[in-house]
Amino acid sequence: MVETTRRREIEDAASSLFREHGYSGTSVRDIARALDIQGASLYAHVTSKQDVLWAIVEQTAARFEAAADAALAGAGPAPVAGPGTRLAALVRAHIGIVTDDIERAGVFVLEWRSLSTERRAEIAGRRDAYEARFRTVISDGIATGTFAPVDPAVAAAFVLTALNGLVAWYRPDGRVEPAALAETYADLALRAVLALDKDGPMADAGQGPT
Repeated sequence: MVETTRRREIEDAASSLFREHGYSGTSVRDIARALDIQGASLYAHVTSKQDVLWAIVEQTAARFEAAADAALAGAGPAPVAGPGTRLAALVRAHIGIVTDDIERAGVFVLEWRSLSTERRAEIAGRRDAYEARFRTVISDGIATGTFAPVDPAVAAAFVLTALNGLVAWYRPDGRVEPAALAETYADLALRAVLALDKDGPMADAGQGPT
């Protein structure tokens, strides 16, 4: 239990430093200093700075994946749940992970390319699989005429770029509460992909944000 707690403290300190200074701009000594311990003592708990980065990125990737799968399961399968419902659920889930731990989310979004070649390739594959969840829902929406006939890959990249942009400005002590932020982003994501009629966005988007 003590070891688990110390490891968490190391990862938390590293997350803050990696996000503020970047992975390359942070040394093992910086992490140790933030914890008020000697640099040599840090190696009793971790093998390298690279392993600390891997732990942060891999754990955060797993959280995003689990949240997305839970969101889709909770929304219900197609065609019972419309594409609007499922896309909004994915957006809310993503924002929930970002706002729950902005430091680790920031490292995941901004520093994953600093991983070693093999680990970077693994995360790249998982990121693509994660994005595929969005592409699939958007493709379903296009097929049913709910969403505009756009390239699903481009639309998914557009939505995820907006979601990941939160790491640059979101503050836990800011004026916007996470739940309100999630609803706003879900609404904006739907407006971005909805099919248009002569009066504007379709109203029956498959049960969008409520």
